[in-house]
Amino acid sequence: MGSSPNRLVATIFGAVYLLVGLLGFTVTSGVGFIATDGGLLLGIFEVNPLHNIAHLLIGAALLIAGLKSVPAAKSVNTAVGAVYLLLGIVGFFLVGTALNILALNTFDHFLHLASAIVLLGVGLGAERNVRNNARTV
Repeated sequence: MGSSPNRLVATIFGAVYLLVGLLGFTVTSGVGFIATDGGLLLGIFEVNPLHNIAHLLIGAALLIAGLKSVPAAKSVNTAVGAVYLLLGIVGFFLVGTALNILALNTFDHFLHLASAIVLLGVGLGAERNVRNNARTV
């Protein structure tokens, strides 16, 4: 795993997002499942229970892929990176609307964009000789 940037990034990001998902539940007591305003994680990132579950699912996907194989990590890094890029951009337009079901705020958008840059950069740029599909080992 240490020689594969995709596996390393997927494993680290997976563990971090799992931790963030778990910690999010410590600040969302009494917050509605899809409330547009949530609790503040680390004092700046707004989360609600749905946002926490999304972090847990994304963290699990990244961690499992990172532990499995280079092609799996490459695929999941690219897919999650693309979703975070879209969420980071669209999120700016969701704040203050009923569509903000993840209780996103500006700090969330910038964190999602930063995650997208790293995940897409590694997923698309590193290990270009590896096919980007989990069936290849």
